[in-house]
Amino acid sequence: MRFRCSYFFPLVLSALSAIGCRRGPDPKLVYASTEAGGEVVVLDPESAMVMARIPVGKRPRGLKVSHDGKTLFVALSGSPRGGPNVDESTLPPGDRAADGIGVVDLSQKKLVRTLESGQDPEAFDVSRDDKTLYVSNEETAELSIVDIASGKVMHRVAVGKEPEGVKLRPDGKFVYVTSEQEANVAVVDTALFSIIRLIPAGARPRGVAITKDGRVGFITNELGGTVTVFDPNKNQLLDTIQIPSKVPLGQRPMNAVFSADEKRLYVSTGRGGSVAVIDVDKRSFDHLIENVGARPWGLTLSSDGKRLFTANGSSDDVSIIDPVSGKVESRVKVGGLPWGVVTGAGG
Repeated sequence: MRFRCSYFFPLVLSALSAIGCRRGPDPKLVYASTEAGGEVVVLDPESAMVMARIPVGKRPRGLKVSHDGKTLFVALSGSPRGGPNVDESTLPPGDRAADGIGVVDLSQKKLVRTLESGQDPEAFDVSRDDKTLYVSNEETAELSIVDIASGKVMHRVAVGKEPEGVKLRPDGKFVYVTSEQEANVAVVDTALFSIIRLIPAGARPRGVAITKDGRVGFITNELGGTVTVFDPNKNQLLDTIQIPSKVPLGQRPMNAVFSADEKRLYVSTGRGGSVAVIDVDKRSFDHLIENVGARPWGLTLSSDGKRLFTANGSSDDVSIIDPVSGKVESRVKVGGLPWGVVTGAGG
């Protein structure tokens, strides 16, 4: 019997290679985007080692794995990297040909195509059927709706200035887009391609997280040092949670992910260097997991809920954390300003 996937390997390895080809991507692997490195770095959480580096293009930031676990999508931007204290008039012109959503085949660990995305994509979400992407375009204040099969932008929706976080409601009827400059979240009807409501948030809202049953949602507010609680069914503001700080610049909530049982919400705090833990039912701050790394941005949870991973931009590493004890088990050096991090579990 011949195994096509091991055709060029010695016969003694053919059976093992064939088994590996049939098995497909390992859902336990961790993928981190490196904004300055132009790569997606593949990490093995068990050995806490870098397994591979996948060149993808300029300024990779937002990451999502398809719900079937076969594909990694990554936002790529041709805009020069700026920052809060950078005079944008001194920056070189953007390379619009570099904008797009990279498509990585996780079995091959290879970039296989790049989709249209609109200008300067930063974050996005994927529909449950893996057919559509909803992409925030920071520089043009738009939400782009991308058909994955054709690779084309099908619709554009004007949203608030400097959109970033994008999150679909579990039923797919609405998508939520944060506006960093206007301190609100646009609720976009995915059938009408129009805004039906604005939810007020705190200063510089960044990410959105919604429970799987759609009963409650949370918005992270970077400059406000707060988390806004809202009702995704009524699309109404419910509460505001203040995150106390022990550091001079305060906690800067960036991204958020639920624990496996959805009783806790983990929030990366950027320059705060911590992960804030929110009690979901009480809608209150619980405690900080401190000193996880320098400027943690992206974060994700393993499928079994036993490990938390943060992408630490300023320290160029990814932290592996026991969320129960709050202990940082390992910090894996990846370089290139890590921005986003996901596991291969999909969904």
